[in-house]
Amino acid sequence: MKNTALRVAFAALMTAGLLGGCGMLGKTTDTVAGWFSFGKKRLAEPAPLVQFAQQRAMSRAWAATAGEAGRGMFEPAVDGGAVFAAGESGRVVRINLQSGAETWRADTGRKLSAGVGVGSGLVLVGGLKGELIALDAASGAKRWEVSLSGVAVAPPAVDGDLVVVRTGNGQVHGLNIADGSRKWLYSRQLPALSLQGVSALAIKDGVAYAGFPGGKLAAIQLSSGLQAWEASVSMPRGATELERVNDVVGTPALDGQRVCAVTYQGRVACFDRVRGSLIWARETSSDSGLSMDAQYVYVTDDKDAVTAYDKDTGRAAWRQDKLANRKLTAPLSLGKYVVVADLEGYVHLISAEDGSFAARAQADGLVRAAPIDIGPGFAVQSVKGGVTAFKLN
Repeated sequence: MKNTALRVAFAALMTAGLLGGCGMLGKTTDTVAGWFSFGKKRLAEPAPLVQFAQQRAMSRAWAATAGEAGRGMFEPAVDGGAVFAAGESGRVVRINLQSGAETWRADTGRKLSAGVGVGSGLVLVGGLKGELIALDAASGAKRWEVSLSGVAVAPPAVDGDLVVVRTGNGQVHGLNIADGSRKWLYSRQLPALSLQGVSALAIKDGVAYAGFPGGKLAAIQLSSGLQAWEASVSMPRGATELERVNDVVGTPALDGQRVCAVTYQGRVACFDRVRGSLIWARETSSDSGLSMDAQYVYVTDDKDAVTAYDKDTGRAAWRQDKLANRKLTAPLSLGKYVVVADLEGYVHLISAEDGSFAARAQADGLVRAAPIDIGPGFAVQSVKGGVTAFKLN
């Protein structure tokens, strides 16, 4: 723990320097590791890639570019027959889902912090000075721009006539989709230190599920912005602020009955989606996130092992630990497989049944954001800005 604390302390100092010019985000809470890929895994040698007999053919379908991610966490989004992506420079692109051809390219005129959110004919990105920018999905023309009370740190979400976006100062904003005007504001106090990573919103049946620093998971009613319930995924432990960093990371995973989340230096836990009561919890630590399918909850832990937990009981079914220290993304559940990407741009197709390797291919470099399902196949966005779609043959 001592070595880990020293490495995270170094990350905190570096991150504070990078955030010095970013305004509101740095005033609320100090940040460590996560977003900027500092921390203990930088100091460890990545595991060599093991050889295996390919169970499934996987290849590139197409490649496009959206601009470098820089300090932000950007992931593509799919809507209808298009994939949308953005980069820190302010560029937003629409890509044909089938061919990979660029349909339009727009320059927002702003440095961006997060994106992309899509829905109801809009493409949404957050700016480094607290802007939220809405573009027309068909043409790329700007529809509106508003200033938030903090910097967006995750892709905005759309539900009907509502845009929901979380900012780095612990707030969740509910905005009118027509013009960005505020409908409600949910706010909570943050601990002294937190990971600067993406903990995106998950929405279902009129409720937004949001994870926060300090290990809290909140269910927020979209009609009013009021809290339906709050639960502790895990509790901070340790004598120092560094040891007590205990953030919910990644996007909560949902099904009809449960919502599941995972924390750094804490637990993975599943709760009743309506009441917020605990179903099960298991000790683990993740700095990337989780996903879920009909049988398992999949977690990428901070040692870069992927574990499948039975979603009814929490029993560990299998663990794939041959990718240690490769800075894996959160997993994507994709039918019979689980997909993760790594620091060298490799994407790994893992059997959802037993955790064995099924296939491997490569994008154009380090991938920080989780792969996305583009049905059929999946896509990843690298830190260099390359958007690569893969197909399973």
